[in-house]
Amino acid sequence: MSDRRPPEYLTTLAEFASAAVLGDLSDGARDRARWVIADSIPVVAAGMQQPEMKALVVKHLAQAAPGSAWVVGAGKRAAALDAALLNGTAGTWLELDEGNLSAKGHPGIQVVPAAVALAQEIGSSGADLLLAVALGYELSSRISRAAQVKLSVHPHGTYGVIGAAVAAAKLKRFSAAQMIELINSAATMGMATSRQTLLDGATVRNIFTGHSGYMGLMATRLIECGFTGEIDSPATVYGKVLSDTFDPAKVIDGLGSEWLITKSYFKLHPTGRYVHSTIDALDDLLARVPGGRIDVAQIERIEVRAYMLAAMLAGKNIVSSFGARFSVPFALASILVHGRSGLKSFDDAAVANPQVQALAQRVDLQEDKSFTARYPAEQPVTVRIVLRGGVAYEGRCVVTKGEPTNPHQPEELTAKFFDLGEPVWGRVVTTKLYDGLMRLQAIQDFRAFADGLPL
Repeated sequence: MSDRRPPEYLTTLAEFASAAVLGDLSDGARDRARWVIADSIPVVAAGMQQPEMKALVVKHLAQAAPGSAWVVGAGKRAAALDAALLNGTAGTWLELDEGNLSAKGHPGIQVVPAAVALAQEIGSSGADLLLAVALGYELSSRISRAAQVKLSVHPHGTYGVIGAAVAAAKLKRFSAAQMIELINSAATMGMATSRQTLLDGATVRNIFTGHSGYMGLMATRLIECGFTGEIDSPATVYGKVLSDTFDPAKVIDGLGSEWLITKSYFKLHPTGRYVHSTIDALDDLLARVPGGRIDVAQIERIEVRAYMLAAMLAGKNIVSSFGARFSVPFALASILVHGRSGLKSFDDAAVANPQVQALAQRVDLQEDKSFTARYPAEQPVTVRIVLRGGVAYEGRCVVTKGEPTNPHQPEELTAKFFDLGEPVWGRVVTTKLYDGLMRLQAIQDFRAFADGLPL
């Protein structure tokens, strides 16, 4: 028999998670956790309107167990497992979900769908839901931060399973001993995800986050039934499988005083995060142009210099709306043609627009290694547009909008909530949902609250 004593860092994590109360969170962490929940729900609803998601809801629910959890944006209810799967999958479709450079991915959309669904199923309080999301986010982000996951691995569907599991376990009031088994089990229940899905515009990538929620909830069920995990699964998975480097000390460094959730970003553009840096540079450029618009027929070329992860998104032969969200040339071209960024600039009609496609071909995107060296503390990009007469305009981004040192304002996030929610639910329901989520800590029974909202 092997020694079943867990390593000290895991014991520390588990004891912290099991003992934590809402008052242990900093004011910033509580506020950000509330916004992560509030931002995620209308993002899921908007993604649920995609034809593939509508078809998946019909086919999946035909054989799923009945339940009380929202299938957000579908007007349906399901058991927590199925709701977490569907909501997590819809949540990344439009590329508007929250993310975190310190966590190296998107923790929120992997944790929130599972936690919300379970809170509805068992009637948790809003305060318990808030705490569960913050802890699931924090522990999983710390494990991701401690590793150097291979660039070929997409971060969705990996450490998010741990986050969803911890959030669910907190709602179920797991002991420290159960929490250790849970983390060790959940760590090995992630997927072998491929970053190439982004470059290929492959929508199978969206199931990765749905998988996190589903398997996170399944992990708690396994522990409740007596299943056990490895002695130190995070070190195995993140030190040998997905990554060759894992630093346990970094997992617990600053635990309880440094909250990674406060370092997250929210997205106002429906694109991959690294595209946002180039959009910010374009905005800076257009601010220097008289009238803020350029006649695209006069553009000879667009020169973009960027850090490596942004420079990788260089595809020009875009054939789908989903693929358009991961192309810097397409994003710049479509925004210049349409005059703004928004869902319509990345829909099927935009992809079919010959003017957009032709302009994308005139974008030269290259990595600037000095910019890469400054990442992730900064996300530098320059965009230079040269007109046919020789006149040129240049703009730059140093820190992408939405990052902690360059944050979006609350009114911008509120506008996003209503812009996405109202077309799905109408003004009255959207307002009631928003008001409830803004006072989440005061909700005594989240199931009762949810029962009054047909999402």
